[in-house]
Amino acid sequence: MENLILVDSSDTVVGTEEKVKCHLPHGKLHRAFTILLFNRDGKLLLTQRAKAKMLWPGDWDGTVASHPRHSETYVSSAERRLPEELGITCRLEYLFKFEYHVPYKDVGSENEVCGTLIGIVDNPEKIKLVEGEISAVRWAGFDELFPEIERSPQIFCPWMLLALYFLSESKDVASEDHARILKMWNRAEVKPRLEAPLKYHFPDNRWELKRE
Repeated sequence: MENLILVDSSDTVVGTEEKVKCHLPHGKLHRAFTILLFNRDGKLLLTQRAKAKMLWPGDWDGTVASHPRHSETYVSSAERRLPEELGITCRLEYLFKFEYHVPYKDVGSENEVCGTLIGIVDNPEKIKLVEGEISAVRWAGFDELFPEIERSPQIFCPWMLLALYFLSESKDVASEDHARILKMWNRAEVKPRLEAPLKYHFPDNRWELKRE
């Protein structure tokens, strides 16, 4: 049985709870992270959630999403989880965090303070899918991905769209390569183009950037 870290809206730890209970329809606010991995050409690695997942099965996500454990930072937890889901490792940097609450049909919900990480994959040929987590992967550039999001927002995980929406809010990164990727994706058109897809997932606008 996996327990998640419960937090308040300031991301202060207030307890723990079973993972399943955190994801019931009303949910409990807990700590999470999402990883956006790119290749050297600036394409984003998308992963398709396994069909066995309780929430958003078969939908396309940013590279990896999961939950920190106690004593872990956002970065250390993401660097631990990455090889468990994709069989690869890389250095990650923290960008920002956001809070959101979104239901999935009548099955459950996500209610999270979600840290966002960036990394670059140097050896994409080493990627291997872990059964039960990810069913497929693909690379997508900006000009390919955004029209698809606008046409079919329902096939993309809502937290992935929020991570892309807030890229312009990223903290300064130490890696020149990460800064180069962020510059490629931080276009003025990003937020306007994501407003309608986000409205599809969040008709009540229950999401916000967490200022630090």
